[in-house]
Amino acid sequence: MKYIVVITGASSGFGALTARTLADAGHTVYAGMRETHTRNAPQAQAAADYGAGHGVDLRAIELDVSSQTSVDTAINQVLGEQGRIDVLIHNAGHMATGPAEAFTPEQLAQLYDVNVLSTQRVNRAVLPHLRTAGRGLVIWVSSSSVKGGTPPYLAPYFAAKAAMDSLAVSYAAELARWGVETSIVVPGSFTSGTNHFAHVGHPADTTTERQYETKHPGLIEQVAQKLAALAPDGADASLVSDEIARIVALPAGQRPYRVHVDPADDGSEEVSDIADRIRREFLTRVGLTDLLTPQQGVRPARPAVGEWGRSGVTAADGAR
Repeated sequence: MKYIVVITGASSGFGALTARTLADAGHTVYAGMRETHTRNAPQAQAAADYGAGHGVDLRAIELDVSSQTSVDTAINQVLGEQGRIDVLIHNAGHMATGPAEAFTPEQLAQLYDVNVLSTQRVNRAVLPHLRTAGRGLVIWVSSSSVKGGTPPYLAPYFAAKAAMDSLAVSYAAELARWGVETSIVVPGSFTSGTNHFAHVGHPADTTTERQYETKHPGLIEQVAQKLAALAPDGADASLVSDEIARIVALPAGQRPYRVHVDPADDGSEEVSDIADRIRREFLTRVGLTDLLTPQQGVRPARPAVGEWGRSGVTAADGAR
């Protein structure tokens, strides 16, 4: 089965690797990125060159997850060209390092916007089409920091990823009766093959940051070195893109709810196993067991018109 895939934050790192891996598998992949004609023009061209050079269908598309207008425009373009979307991958994110107290509330809000609110903008544009079709797959790229080892000086990022993960958990249940599957992919601390540490944000309150430096000199560099040392040989970011491609290739109804790709093993999988078991048990106790498994072959709320996913609903209908 060849799918129409939309992935956010695909200019580099996990996103770019996943876009290429899925295109290599024969899918039509829209690699969402912002500023495709300016700052990210080289990345957009690289995607086009990869597609042409490998004979695959990989298309960079202007998609700024911080702008509802940009999201709606991108999703409408995909639907106009393909008539459907089969797989949505929430990958866009941004990291910031430094003592938590030194970040202004506005900075935390900005990180939440990129890592959390962005998924809501894209969902409200895409999900009406998946629900009308009665099938589809939403993949959320989470982080082992949500439930695993959490070194200091990464609090704003960790908090934002935890919020995104919680949102994914709720969406999984709410989409089940529509026949839409959810998979939460949990990468560990990959220090090679991504730009996480190369493009991190920093606290605006430099005075407080310097005060913390008197007690924790060079702490973030120490953390980065220790994380790199924990990773075994061969722990490349391509492990994440390969796992996402494996999930996409599985038959509908057989995709995992949550998978971990954590070579350093920071404990996240063990804690998640307990949390996910509690979730299953609780939904069973309250008589909502059917929300644990997406219903296959579910009849849409109203019939789709034409080919699968072509419902006549525009992205704007689900945008605001």
